[in-house]
Amino acid sequence: MPEIELTATCDCGAVTLAVQGPVVSMFQCGCQNCQKVSGSGHSSVFLMESDNVRPTGATKSFARPTDSGAVFTRNFCPECGTTIYAESSRAPAFRLVPIGLFAGRNDWFAPNQLIFARSHPAWDLIEAQLPRYQTYRPEQR
Repeated sequence: MPEIELTATCDCGAVTLAVQGPVVSMFQCGCQNCQKVSGSGHSSVFLMESDNVRPTGATKSFARPTDSGAVFTRNFCPECGTTIYAESSRAPAFRLVPIGLFAGRNDWFAPNQLIFARSHPAWDLIEAQLPRYQTYRPEQR
C-alpha cells in the first residue's frame, strides 16, 4: 500500500482535508447507499488510520444504521455538501476517504476488491478480475 501526503478541499473551499501516512486499504463499494451518494454503481474509497486524516473547517455529519448492524457516519461540508470522509462503528480506528476528493492527484489508487457486490448493478463495469465479496471481505486471520 502507498504512503501518501495530500490535501484537498470541498467544492466551495470551506473544508480542507489533509491525509498523511500509509493507506490501509483501497476498495470499491457497491452498497445501495454508496450508489446513492456517488450517483454511480459504486463508490471508490481508501482507508486510513483516523489520526492520519485531518479535516480543517466545520463539517456536518449524518449517521445511519446499516444492514450489517454498524452505524455509518458521513462527514461533509455544510455549505456545498461534498463528502469529506466517513466512519463506521465496525472500524472505529479508521476513516474512509472518497478518492474523488483528490481528483487529478489520485493515479496511485488501485482498488483490490469490491465489497457489497450483491447490490452492485451489472451496468456499472468494474474490472472482471477484481475480487468480489457479497458483503464485507471475510476477516483475514
